[in-house]
Amino acid sequence: MTIGQGKVRIIGGHWRSRQIVFPDQPDLRPTSDRIRETVFNWLGQHLDGLSCLDLFAGSGALGFEAASRGAGQVVMVEADARAYKALLENKKKLQAMQVELVLRDALSFMHADARKFDVIFLDPPYRLGLLPELLLLLPSHLAKNGLVYTETKGVWVPDKKWQAKRSGKAGEVYYQLLEIRN
Repeated sequence: MTIGQGKVRIIGGHWRSRQIVFPDQPDLRPTSDRIRETVFNWLGQHLDGLSCLDLFAGSGALGFEAASRGAGQVVMVEADARAYKALLENKKKLQAMQVELVLRDALSFMHADARKFDVIFLDPPYRLGLLPELLLLLPSHLAKNGLVYTETKGVWVPDKKWQAKRSGKAGEVYYQLLEIRN
């Protein structure tokens, strides 16, 4: 490992045990193996044909994990140029043709893109406090029966439009799988 670089291992699917690299930056906190294992157990081990959005891609751990498990399309949005460059290199290394990378701010992407997704991974930098604002934008981007994964530092309760289908805690990290209430 070179100075200023981190690594994370893909834990399941086609690229199981392959490592991806990312720049060592304060807001980049790859979702831990333990949490990713739990989340993908909740989602099902195989995401065959599903469309996924990794809105704050960062290291790419969630997006590449979804692609490894058969997602038909994974859109990874990242605003930081260094992190985006690492995502490009990992995409090339893995030959991840189903992964689309977008260098853009998450909020502007949500306002400009009209696609719908089966699963949206929402793990913004904790310090930004963006979850309430982003959740308002998500219903128009969710496919029927779509799910949203959120990760926060500390307990966080979404507004009444959402219900937690599953939730867990690891250290100070709280993670949830949300769905729109019927």
